[in-house]
Amino acid sequence: MAESTKLSLNARDPEGSRTARRLRRTGEVPGVIYGGDAEPSHFSVDARILRNTLARSGAILDISIDGGKPSPVIVKDLQRHPVRGEIMHLDLVRVNMNETIHTTVVLELVGADETPGVSEGGVLSQETREVNIEALPGDIPDTITHDVSAMQINDTLTLSAVTVPAGITLLDDLETVIATITPPTLEPVEDEIETETALVGEAGAAAEGDAAEGDADGGESTEASSDES
Repeated sequence: MAESTKLSLNARDPEGSRTARRLRRTGEVPGVIYGGDAEPSHFSVDARILRNTLARSGAILDISIDGGKPSPVIVKDLQRHPVRGEIMHLDLVRVNMNETIHTTVVLELVGADETPGVSEGGVLSQETREVNIEALPGDIPDTITHDVSAMQINDTLTLSAVTVPAGITLLDDLETVIATITPPTLEPVEDEIETETALVGEAGAAAEGDAAEGDADGGESTEASSDES
């Protein structure tokens, strides 16, 4: 189950690009809260506090603006700097704890090192890392885990095999491929040796042919010289 984490925000005027840049220079991250029956609210939050809060929080944040009444929200969008990875902007959505919402949850595969397929040299590839779910805000898990320790080479894991906690509804196609184990790739050593041998044989035959032509040409020249004499 998701546990809420408290986060204090500072109210601010609707952003412009210049205001947002100034906030970032002072170590603040601009953001907006929307959803529910209230109007969108613009805020800023200390970048360090936000980073630490998100690192330890679950799906639900209990936010208060300027010390006001706390209200539950979820992170809708988080924009990062493409190079430095710093948080540039944060979008939050108000939620009603008694109404289901749609959101995404990280899908974590466990037991990968114990799979017979991997032990035999196969390659495990996780094709899907997040799944869309419907749930009450308080029922949203931090992650959904699935044990893949029984997977064999050439096995394919689909979403239909993933068990989710009570109160969670998967919204994605149940035939969605989650992971596969492909056979190891073997180097065609023998084929390369045979190819090289064939090339050497062809080169030798070509050289012998050239030598034979050279001998024939030499013989014709000798005969011609004898006739002239």
